[in-house]
Amino acid sequence: MSFDLVLFGGTGDLTWRKLMPALFQAMRHHQLPPGGRILAVARDERSDDEYRAFIRERFAEVEASKRPSEAEFADFARMLHYRRMDLSHPQDYAGLKAWLAERGADVAVLYLATSPHLFPVICEQLGQAGLNGPGVRVVLEKPLGHDLASAQQINRVVRSVFAEEQAFRIDHYLGKPAVQNLMALRFGNALFEPLWRRESIANIQITLAEGMGVGTRGDYYDRTGALRDMVQNHALQLLTMIAMEPPPSNDADAIRDEKLKVLKSLKPFSADSVARDVVRGQYRAGNVGGQPVKGYLEEAKVPAGSRCETFVALRTEVQNWRWAGVPFYLRTGKRLAAHDSQIVVTFREVPHPIFPGTRRANKLVIKLQPEDGLELHLLAAKGSGAAGLHGEMLTPVSLDLDFDKAFASERIGAYERLLMDAISGRLNLFVRSDEQEQAWRWVEPVLDAWANDPSGPRPYSAGGWGPAAASALVARDGCAWAEEQ
Repeated sequence: MSFDLVLFGGTGDLTWRKLMPALFQAMRHHQLPPGGRILAVARDERSDDEYRAFIRERFAEVEASKRPSEAEFADFARMLHYRRMDLSHPQDYAGLKAWLAERGADVAVLYLATSPHLFPVICEQLGQAGLNGPGVRVVLEKPLGHDLASAQQINRVVRSVFAEEQAFRIDHYLGKPAVQNLMALRFGNALFEPLWRRESIANIQITLAEGMGVGTRGDYYDRTGALRDMVQNHALQLLTMIAMEPPPSNDADAIRDEKLKVLKSLKPFSADSVARDVVRGQYRAGNVGGQPVKGYLEEAKVPAGSRCETFVALRTEVQNWRWAGVPFYLRTGKRLAAHDSQIVVTFREVPHPIFPGTRRANKLVIKLQPEDGLELHLLAAKGSGAAGLHGEMLTPVSLDLDFDKAFASERIGAYERLLMDAISGRLNLFVRSDEQEQAWRWVEPVLDAWANDPSGPRPYSAGGWGPAAASALVARDGCAWAEEQ
């Protein structure tokens, strides 16, 4: 299959930090269809060779194992091309159409790696130029909008130009191998399904923790905040995959139909429940890895007195028969104690404990990053023979599956997976417009409540686990965050 991949925003951070390394890895892993072309589009003038030199320099900032050798880059560079475009000029789109028509590839993938406010004008111009035929796919990066109205406006424009099956809305968390193994865990094995319900599960925690601060992205982050940046998309997508019903097939729409049902079943927020069930915080100066670090308000490009949240913890429920009454806790933040993303499923304790002093629940920990795997926490007697039946306390033990080790030669990164799926037309790991809008619909009352709350975010010291109120949030249910147990 021949393909042309057009990267709008071809000189931006996303392109050279994520997309180009992912495309190179796909070539290295023999996943990238041979004979394809990659066209970078941006506003400045440069030749193909100048652009190739620019990307070669940027690869020096990629982790060593993913850098190309000179010979590998020479092979990769033959695919790279550059074109100057003003995204508001129709004649530039006519020129792009002519460039694509030179060889008439089977598939043209148009990747919008630009600011989301440019999505409508780009899509409108693509439609007017006739660059929306059946062989064309458009890839849209998050965040799609900053609230429900803006997301709906972007989707209206996209749908006016492209059919839904041509629109690939990326959430890169869905490309992570551990997330795909979450689907395999639930729907490819019989072990957990009888337990995957309110009768057996006490609570579920989803933590997306970052050790880094906002760095040089203070101006962008201050317009976004943790709720929009991480909860509305990544955390809710993980929640849907944990809570969804088994789909009738592995078809993309069958899966996305079930995810949408979960989003529609989430307990809605009111002003009172936001005050009770949502904690927002902002990091202050602290100590990370033995080194002092700045607070958010001292970071570059952050406005003085900003009330932007860098931490969110919330409690919600999925109001259906499978999950009624089971609390779901979502937590994300910057400058936390660790770079650690995981889902912790805590099972109910045994109904009648017969071993003295044993009141510890079993847990399934789905590790997303930096490690990638599963841990099943159980209890066992460490004595031999029948000692465990004669008063010996049980000891926690764990079964640990490291996917990186188990599948070391077969692992591919999130963006590599998603780019190959976009080229191949597989929609399973992409977000449908109604999913995205329902997620905005659910978080918008939180944004509205915060806009009318003069108190602002709670402070927390960099290097910790967020405001103390986040611990109090789960303690009301007799629970604790995983690191506190």
